[in-house]
Amino acid sequence: MEYIRFITHYGMHFLVPGIIAYVFYKSQWKKVWLIFILTMFVDVDHLFAIPIFNPNRCSINFHPLHTYYAILVYFLLLIPKKTRIIAIALLFHMFTDAIDCLWIS
Repeated sequence: MEYIRFITHYGMHFLVPGIIAYVFYKSQWKKVWLIFILTMFVDVDHLFAIPIFNPNRCSINFHPLHTYYAILVYFLLLIPKKTRIIAIALLFHMFTDAIDCLWIS
């Protein structure tokens, strides 16, 4: 079961963003996919946790950049057109991590 969880989680972090980019931003899908991948730097906040990696810890509302307040900011970033793709990528990242939380509980 852990293997399926691992495949699902990292597939949603790497493969699904590529599909989203290709389907919705066909003319610039590589750039959009790269933006999705780069927004994974939001996981830098994991470095402040002890231990840094805990497979049974839910990231949502634990790590600073994964809090409900941060997610609210990501929603607000949907409003300006210039930050919309970044916001979608960050929200999809949070969605992916929330799915992982469901596996834990």
